[in-house]
Amino acid sequence: MPRPVVTYGSIADSLAERFQRSYGTRAGIFRAPGRVNLIGEHTDYNDGFVMPAAIDYYTWVAAGKRDDRILNVYSDQFAETIELSLDTLAGEPRKHWSDYIRGVAAVLQTAGYPLSGANLIIHGQVPLGAGLSSSAALEVSTALALLSVSSHRLPPLELVKTCQRAEHEYAGTRCGIMDQFITIFGRSGHALMLDCRSLDYKLLPIPTDVRLVICNTMVKHALAAGEYNRRRADCEAGVKILQQHLPNVRALRDVTPSDLQKYKKELPDVVYHRSCHVISENQRVLAAAGALQSGDLARFGQLMYESHSSLRDNYEVSCKELDLLVELASTCEGVYGARMTGGGFGGCTVNLVREDAEDRFRRWITEAYEKGTGNVPDVYVCSAAQGAAAW
Repeated sequence: MPRPVVTYGSIADSLAERFQRSYGTRAGIFRAPGRVNLIGEHTDYNDGFVMPAAIDYYTWVAAGKRDDRILNVYSDQFAETIELSLDTLAGEPRKHWSDYIRGVAAVLQTAGYPLSGANLIIHGQVPLGAGLSSSAALEVSTALALLSVSSHRLPPLELVKTCQRAEHEYAGTRCGIMDQFITIFGRSGHALMLDCRSLDYKLLPIPTDVRLVICNTMVKHALAAGEYNRRRADCEAGVKILQQHLPNVRALRDVTPSDLQKYKKELPDVVYHRSCHVISENQRVLAAAGALQSGDLARFGQLMYESHSSLRDNYEVSCKELDLLVELASTCEGVYGARMTGGGFGGCTVNLVREDAEDRFRRWITEAYEKGTGNVPDVYVCSAAQGAAAW
């Protein structure tokens, strides 16, 4: 689909009007964006580098205070209302969208921020299940709403860690810090290179005549969760072996390409290839930052293709549908680069596309992918967007 054609002001006004009709009071309006990772895949949990961008698809929350201890929450995307008591938030993940609301409220209260009851209306633009971090957008927008209603403020980095903890403990997803970080620290027109160890970051301008086009394979292979855990275990095994020779190594982030080649024979073949991806991917992120700073989009695009090849061959997290989308993109004029983005085994590709080629690319990729697979891909045309804020 093309970028949203409605204005953000019209969304905010519509939400405010709905809230007024439903509850008879004025609402505060808050929003948080989804994200796409341009390069730097499976590096975050290895203390490495990533380069996400916030995208102009947002989760919006209208919020108003209640006099009791209840959170009354309506979600447009799920067409469902839930009620949560602020006094009984504990419990295991329930595999329901309300886990994110429950988790954010619970972690805030545990951290010493007592909350007031609230009415919330949630309007989600971030596509669900597409790997564009709808969960982080929901967590952050909800956190901003609950904090405002309860007259609290959190420093941005504390808010990042709060929302990450909520996803770990209440949704049961052991995510890295990238999603919540970019949702809060993203800036319009920029990608963000994040050091996942130090949390230092650098904003990198994206030319205004470039679009981030995300293509959804519409498939998600069932082995994804188990294979993800195996990849993490392979990386940890590599670190343990390499530490015997390189005692200062804490994570694969600390291993150079020459170190890896020197001790290659010490590593099982699978562990070597997993390590090779992570180490080379960190190098690619650093090179991509330099390319973006100098405006060398051709170089940036080549690094994207190299990243996909490594994810396919060394990390083995791609699939035929992702490979087909990348192959098709590589034949289309006006495309600088393409790669799978996210955990893998389905999900999306991200494509760096010249603005004047956007429509042609969208038509071509849709027709060619449907012909090759029988599935029609969802296509999201995005620009790098501003991070979370009150409206």
